[in-house]
Amino acid sequence: MKTMRAQVLTEPYHFELKEVPVPEINEDEVLVKVKYCGICGSDWGSYTGKYADEVACIPLTTGHEVYGTIAELGKNAKGLHVGDRVTYDICTPCGTCYHCRIGEPLLCSDFKQIGIHTDGGFAEYVKVPWKNIYVVPDEVSDEKAAFVEPLTACLNASHKMDCTIGRSVVVIGAGLGIMHAQLAKLRGAAPVIVIDANADRLKMAKEVVADYTINVKEVDPIEEVMRLTNGVGADFVLEAVGSSRTYEQAFQMVRKGGKVEAFGICAEDDLASLPPVEFVTSEKKISGSCAGIGYDWGDALTLMKYGRVDPMPLISMIVPLEELEDTLKEIRTNPKLVKVLVSPEAKERTVLYK
Repeated sequence: MKTMRAQVLTEPYHFELKEVPVPEINEDEVLVKVKYCGICGSDWGSYTGKYADEVACIPLTTGHEVYGTIAELGKNAKGLHVGDRVTYDICTPCGTCYHCRIGEPLLCSDFKQIGIHTDGGFAEYVKVPWKNIYVVPDEVSDEKAAFVEPLTACLNASHKMDCTIGRSVVVIGAGLGIMHAQLAKLRGAAPVIVIDANADRLKMAKEVVADYTINVKEVDPIEEVMRLTNGVGADFVLEAVGSSRTYEQAFQMVRKGGKVEAFGICAEDDLASLPPVEFVTSEKKISGSCAGIGYDWGDALTLMKYGRVDPMPLISMIVPLEELEDTLKEIRTNPKLVKVLVSPEAKERTVLYK
């Protein structure tokens, strides 16, 4: 029996590096050799036991932002070859429930994601349905390919927000929010404003995409957005922090008739206060988006291939598989870390941020 190294979440707040069997694939699956697996904010939620449906899956190998190469093919796999550079759609909706059948698979009644509800990429190998696989173009580097999954989530939010050319967009949060801002600028939004409390991240946002940045430690963000929009308020506000306070601020800084896009995930008991009268008299709107699915992966790869978005400024560090748990904690305390890639092949960490 072939074995591999895997970081297994055995209980909340405890990963155990184990030698486990390499996954056996069926006729409709492929085995992917993991090169990189990015650490997502939701991985901290899984680690701390924040999400009840994920805790129910423990013991579990988490990790869902995967890039690798095909190591083995099931006999039904078509158009793929051993050695192909790949990433994959992590979503495995049931396909038969009400939501799936009306074209809302992200709301599937039995929704599962690889690396969140089933074993994922913080390991040397992961098995995936072959139909979920996307071949990575030669023009997309290995590191960028590990950023496809978070980009798909941003793409879904961009579709849902549906900002129009020449309209103002505010993004609250300068982590993955920088990618949201890039997509807004691609859609012709103007100005694009990014808000955060981290000066280093705001500097990055300004260098990469933002027309204006707002440091909440220096000014009132609502007053500053009003100033920058001539007292009207922003046409669109995307919340990418996951806090009731920033959701309340988003609703206050969006203009009459404007739209708030909900992206940041709050704790279940973290409730925001939004005045219902403004839904009526000011016709303010809110929509939500939770993940990418399906051809969001193809679109993300195309945008990277042609240089329309560049995730490299957000990739802060590459660490060995053995350092996963320590790095999860480090991300919470080191403001310079945005995206960290975990690699089963790495022998030591590589720091990319300045």
